[in-house]
Amino acid sequence: MRSFGLIGFPLSHSFSQKYFTEKFKRENITDCEFKNFSLEDINDFPALIKNNPTLCGLSITIPHKQSVIKFLDEVDGSAREVGAVNCIKASLRGKSPKQSHKKENRLLRFARNDIYLKGYNTDVFGFKNSLKPLLQDSHAKALILGTGGVSKAVAFVLQKLKIEFLFASRTKNQEPSIKYQELNEALITSYALIINATPLGMSPNINDCPDIPYEFLTSKHLLYDLTYNPEETLFLKKGKEKGAQIKNGLEMLHLQAEKAWEIWNS
Repeated sequence: MRSFGLIGFPLSHSFSQKYFTEKFKRENITDCEFKNFSLEDINDFPALIKNNPTLCGLSITIPHKQSVIKFLDEVDGSAREVGAVNCIKASLRGKSPKQSHKKENRLLRFARNDIYLKGYNTDVFGFKNSLKPLLQDSHAKALILGTGGVSKAVAFVLQKLKIEFLFASRTKNQEPSIKYQELNEALITSYALIINATPLGMSPNINDCPDIPYEFLTSKHLLYDLTYNPEETLFLKKGKEKGAQIKNGLEMLHLQAEKAWEIWNS
């Protein structure tokens, strides 16, 4: 039996276990299982690896997409550029010349030295391929709401698509960024693509949303919420009321989940 799983905290919002369990049943994959690993402290990660010897792959969700990197042997190029990992492949050390004499395995001291862990970022793939069909000429500039791990994947994709972007959050802690209260009509009009990369509005806190001036939204705007539960967050509802095009994160999650499955089985 091959095991796969999701680590994060909390996990009540996650779709991964249901998605992969249904996938295994639908595709008659009988030798695999998918588990949720609620991990509040990332320093418990080595013990998780040690105690689950059949693990072949992990998905990573908030709040560990950045902090897990210190435990990995290798990080894929795009994940390294983004600075966040949401997919880990576990393979036996020595399967390739690159791994055979690796001396600096960061888990060597306290977990299993026969396992080689490589990190990837499939958020990049999922976000890019769900966003591109929606883009219009008016979406040349984007506001990214939030500065967490997934916002970095969003910024990476926008840079590749040559879309100018600006971070907005409650506190100014990343460049280029502004505080929510600095947003005005001119900025909202200019930045017609607005992406919510925060957990605000996620179930059960469905009455929350980023504190931006929604009154300045128009039919030229595209609001993309990386949250998918509920299907229509308050952020998206406020955009819809102003005639804006809206998109939730469910397709992105399906795309990144299938990309993770491809990586785990490559």
